[in-house]
Amino acid sequence: MAYVSVPKDLNEVKTKFIFNLTKRQLFCFSLGAFVGVPVFFLLKGIHLTFATLMMVAVMLPFFMLAMYQKHGQPLEVILKQVYEVKFVKPKIRLYRVQNFYALLEKQYDYEKEVYDIVCKKKTKK
Repeated sequence: MAYVSVPKDLNEVKTKFIFNLTKRQLFCFSLGAFVGVPVFFLLKGIHLTFATLMMVAVMLPFFMLAMYQKHGQPLEVILKQVYEVKFVKPKIRLYRVQNFYALLEKQYDYEKEVYDIVCKKKTKK
């Protein structure tokens, strides 16, 4: 008897476009081929093995963009997060708390000051 397992979480299931690839994978693979094949033909005159290795090296980032996912996030999102942590965000983050009671006291002082100013204007008239 045939047995087919059905995934319980359907969020992981992706719709396939052409050749059983998603649109993202098809786009990245096409872009990799568009860049890698000319590199191969340009370097084929030097040495065939070198040309093949350079073609693979040029196409590898496109394949990584197409296939790699960690925790449901694609590679460019992960690289952006790593860049922000390493270069943009401060290395030492200070722990700051907002004291809401102090804010309420400040607000009360401001309101009292405004009230006093308004009352002084009324008494002068």
